Amino acid sequence: MYNQTIKFKNKPKIIGNYSIVGPKEGEGNFGSFFHHIMKSDKFNEKTYEKAERKMVETALNGAIASANLTPKDIDLFLAGDLLNQIISSSYAARSFDIPYLGLFGACSTMAESLAVGACIIDGKFFNNVACATVSHFSTAERQFRFPLELGNQRPPTSQWTATASGCSILSLKGEGPYISMATFGKVTDWGINDVNNMGAAMAPAIAIIGLCGMILPRISNTKI
Repeated sequence: MYNQTIKFKNKPKIIGNYSIVGPKEGEGNFGSFFHHIMKSDKFNEKTYEKAERKMVETALNGAIASANLTPKDIDLFLAGDLLNQIISSSYAARSFDIPYLGLFGACSTMAESLAVGACIIDGKFFNNVACATVSHFSTAERQFRFPLELGNQRPPTSQWTATASGCSILSLKGEGPYISMATFGKVTDWGINDVNNMGAAMAPAIAIIGLCGMILPRISNTKI
């Protein structure tokens, strides 16, 4: 595991952040921690896809503002989503005059953007990097299962894709929590073949994350 882990010498800081979620997510246990809770899933747009694009735009603007920066101060925008050709993130990037790198890691996209962004900041290639992701339950259902208009019955093991977007600004300057390490994982097939049971497919990854949480604090004061 250690040869998959990068230890950052300069420890990139998270100097700004913003989160926006749908009504269902806002009703959950973490509702008070989100910056904005949408009143409707369509976010005053005509389609769910347009709402998803607006969500990531809002998250990016909010994170930039929380870092006391302007869009002109951002050197690179890293983002991704669940749709074909990461179209929500790409359309959002069209609204900003910022260099853009699209990412696709499904549920890992936020962690992926932070890991890649931290590498870029740690190497001092850019000063400020925006890292973001977005997903929308209604667009994901159309993409991976069935359009909501069909009224298909959901199986008991079916998960609920989050309607949410988050963005963080990484920099070497300023104050904030920092990223000390990043571990890049491998694609492993555990033989899960039930397309409706996403939880079983993700369970091994959660177990490994928990293992890292126990191991890394023990090695934080040693050389890797």
